[in-house]
Parts: sequence; structure tokens; C-alpha cells
Amino acid sequence: MTERIAAVDCGTNSIRLLISEVGADGTLTDVHREMRIVRLGQGVDASGRLAPEAIERTRVALAAYVDVMLAQEVSRVRMVATSATRDAANRDDFFDMTRAELGRVVPGAVAEVITGDEEARLSFAGAVGELSADAGPFVVVDLGGGSTELVVGDSAGVQAAHSADIGCVRITERCLPGNPPTADQVAAAREFAQQKLDEAFAKVPVDKVHTWVGVAGTMTTITAVALDLPEYDSSRVHLTRLSLAEVHEVCDRLIAMDHDQRAALGPMHPGRVDVIGGGAVITEVLADELAQRAGVTELVVSEHDILDGIAMSILGEA
Repeated sequence: MTERIAAVDCGTNSIRLLISEVGADGTLTDVHREMRIVRLGQGVDASGRLAPEAIERTRVALAAYVDVMLAQEVSRVRMVATSATRDAANRDDFFDMTRAELGRVVPGAVAEVITGDEEARLSFAGAVGELSADAGPFVVVDLGGGSTELVVGDSAGVQAAHSADIGCVRITERCLPGNPPTADQVAAAREFAQQKLDEAFAKVPVDKVHTWVGVAGTMTTITAVALDLPEYDSSRVHLTRLSLAEVHEVCDRLIAMDHDQRAALGPMHPGRVDVIGGGAVITEVLADELAQRAGVTELVVSEHDILDGIAMSILGEA
């Protein structure tokens, strides 16, 4: 039987699974993709600890993923944890849980916390795999729940990367308690985003970049709303191009909506309803900065991201 491998990405807001089949030539073919919102990073920004109920939600999702891995006869697995777990004082509780679940597939397997630089490198590898080298240099932006990775590179690989301590969950919990947020709250969120992203752009020069690639749930959800999809469709979202005017139009709408209005949008995942406004604020600041610094005029959104990079890394290709 052809070998099958599994990649798991556990972020601040969601946990995702990719099972791939390894071809004779080393190519990877998707067998199964799945995403669940578990909000592992609930309250971490304020408390510095993972909430027990958040760990339990993540355990339930991971246990279901492990059942799928067993059914698909997966032989190798890599699970990475990112921003929320990096920040947590009680992260050993999380590791113990993952060791118990992943050990059902590969004895001794456990989640690993990766650095922001590693997260950036894996995101870049997954995001640009289907894009023409002529479109580079690229800036890949992985806008997550607790952090945002900026990576600049081309067909030769990564040239510069930085992980900024800002994401849709972190900015929402810190700046956007209103339903809908007030003008003052939105202004404070923009100021917070600007500060963190200025720090990132100081470390990641983008002046020679030709193409902006956005990955992860905030970017894909914004795109699905911009396309006015009746329900989420990854095949419609993947490699869609939005002008910066379109980005601003949909982000402004999302920021101004209340919870019920966002929840009523066809492609909106229930777990993103209360944090998509924060993600939209960050996206608008990114759009403005990339237009000014690099002359970028559009956003290319990819469904392939760190999850694909994790799978490639199992084979030593990322």
C-alpha cells in the first residue's frame, strides 16, 4: 500500500488535519483535509495559561483526527503547535494530552512547539508551491489567531521572516469588546496592529516584492465573503485575486457588523464570527503598508499554507 502521512497544525484558534498520500516520485496528494475551531488560545494573552476547557476541546478534536489517521493507515505524523502554546506557562498539560492521543498512531509521537521563524518557513513552502516563480519575490502573510508571520522569498527559498505578536484572537480580546465595536475601539485596534506590523516590516524588507500571498482562516474567509459565496467553497477561494479596493470594502463591512450579521454570512464558520473583525483590521493595515512600501495592488489568497509545509517537512522537503 502507498504510504500515507499526516500533518496537524494546532494554532490559537483552530486545529487542522491533512492526510497525504506519498507518490513513488515523492509528490503528495491530498487524501483528507479537515478543520475544527477549538480556540486553544482562549484568554492566553491575559492569563499566560491555557484554559483547561480549551485543552479539552482540543483533545476531543485531536482524538477524532487520530481515529481518521488510524482508518487511513497513516505511518508518519507531525503535529506542530504555534502561538498560543508558545505563550502558555502550563503547556506541559497540552503536551501530555497530545502524547496520549498521537501515541495511538505512532508510539512516542507528541506535538512540538515551533518558533515563529519555523512557522514562517513552513507557511512559505506551502503557500507558493503552485505559483509561478516569475511572480516572485513573494511576501507570504499567515494571519493566525495569536500571531502573524511575514515571510519574503522567491523560488530559491526564504530571504527574511518575522513572527509578529498579533492575530485575530489576540487583537479582538485586547481591543474589540464591542458588538459591534465602537469607533474608538476600532481606532485602538488599528493603532495596535500598526505598531506590531511596523516592527515586522522593519525586519522583513518588502520593497522588491511583486506578489502578496495571504493564507489561513482570516484571509480565506474575507475572500469567501468578497466572492459572496452562499457557503464556504475552498475550490472557489484557492488562488483568488482581490484588488486592494475589494479588500478594503469587505474588511470595512466585516468590522462594522455585529455578531448576528457576521453569523448570517453564508461562508462564515461559527468559530470565526467573533474574531473576523479583528482579522479584518490587521488585513487592512497590511494592505495599506504593502501598497505604500512595495506598490502591491492585489492580494492572492491560497488555501495551501503551513499545513502543506508540515506535510512536506515530513519528507524533508520543507
